[in-house]
Amino acid sequence: MQLSHQQAVIRLEDIKAELERLGEKPELDEADEQQFDELTREFADVDAHRRQLERTAALARVRSAVKTTERGPAATQVRGERGVSYGSDSSYDADPILNPDSVEDRRFRNPWDLGEMRTFDRSPEQVGSELRSRALCAVEKMAAATDGIRSAATDIIERWDDKKGSISRLCLATSSPEYLRAWSKLAAGKGHMVSPEEQRALERAMSLTDSAGGYLVPFQLDPTVIISSDGSRNQIRQVARSVVATGDVWHGVSAGAVSWRWAAEGTEAGDNSPTFDQPTVPVYKADGFVPISIEAMDDAENVTMEVGRLLAFGKDSLEAEAFISGTGSGQPTGIVTALAGTSSEMSPGAAETFAAGDVYAMDGDLPARHRANASWLANRSIYNLIRQFDTNGGADLWERIGADVPPNLIGRPALEAEAMASGFNASADGDARVLVYGDFQNYVIADRIGMTVEFIPHLVGTNRRPTGQRGWYAWYRVGADSVLDGAFRMLNIHTSAV
Repeated sequence: MQLSHQQAVIRLEDIKAELERLGEKPELDEADEQQFDELTREFADVDAHRRQLERTAALARVRSAVKTTERGPAATQVRGERGVSYGSDSSYDADPILNPDSVEDRRFRNPWDLGEMRTFDRSPEQVGSELRSRALCAVEKMAAATDGIRSAATDIIERWDDKKGSISRLCLATSSPEYLRAWSKLAAGKGHMVSPEEQRALERAMSLTDSAGGYLVPFQLDPTVIISSDGSRNQIRQVARSVVATGDVWHGVSAGAVSWRWAAEGTEAGDNSPTFDQPTVPVYKADGFVPISIEAMDDAENVTMEVGRLLAFGKDSLEAEAFISGTGSGQPTGIVTALAGTSSEMSPGAAETFAAGDVYAMDGDLPARHRANASWLANRSIYNLIRQFDTNGGADLWERIGADVPPNLIGRPALEAEAMASGFNASADGDARVLVYGDFQNYVIADRIGMTVEFIPHLVGTNRRPTGQRGWYAWYRVGADSVLDGAFRMLNIHTSAV
């Protein structure tokens, strides 16, 4: 029996309450009779276990007292409520005030061991709550994780886990030492060295995904977590609203402003309710392939961390373009794509030209409630062009123009995106959407936690012979879209296209 003393006492109280509930019934059916008998037997077993723990603790106290006498009066003992010593030899939880290390640390000494969880008489929400507690404990203990990764993982679990603890279960299955060792061996092409215990860890993790084949990336190496903690080269991720999707589509809720009015005393209230919308963001599959020579793999000091870094870099580069110009068909909808052709698209003050007045016009046209948290987004070449508007040093478009720190444009952050248009040709046809301005909390990026990798032991050439390389084929899912176009303004230099 794996219960601690404190857990045993709690369980005895639960059984007692349930027996009393059954005993108050005027008549018990067959199922009630069977439950009553089972609870009675369990009470006897748990109570015997409790008494054994107390005897063990009492014996430890006697032994410790003898040692204390031998060492002299300087040694002291910490005692609990019932006169039982809670020294390091105790097998159950100590007083949480006098010995705070004893409660959660002893309970979740191994947070990945779900075999000690009691699930038979608990609701899914209660089980989910314990899974979250265990996952948060596992985040603190998991190997190969920086403080930033631990912080990001904690934030993901606390903000986005559902009532049943789906993300916590994934974290526990893929962050354990056994799973990390097994995954590292597979990544290095040494799958034959996986131990039975490590194989069981792999199988537990595989049972959580509906993917056919492949292995989930360890939680502490998952690119979603790494990018959240270490930052992204794609600056739109730094200001966009990031959410976690648990299905194929993320469903949100948005509403217009409530219509207030001035009302005379004693008059009937008006219908000021807002209109609610339910924006959706579909998630799409993205994949990548990382080849590596056998020699490089043998020479690498830490193949596991290198795989995680390469996967995160590739994911970030792919998304940097998709979040700007993604079509929304089989891939995320980019912010430029989302705003194209809407009322948020603006023309320049003078046809086919770009001037300082256009920048101020965008700022003035954006509603104040969105302007307070607004950011600019453009290619650096466009920002350099804006710098050249002020030839006499009087416009003061930029703050600290010499050092470019912070990179602000008329008081709002200026974000870079290489996928944005880098220039325009007044005589050319087509659109030149060079500048986006708005509150990017209304551009939602929906991530599915959990990247899967399939290890390919040998790559072959055109003649179907080995090339001396191995490979990692990885896939994950992500989506993005604007959920409120009115929170943005986008400048299109070519007025004929608007």
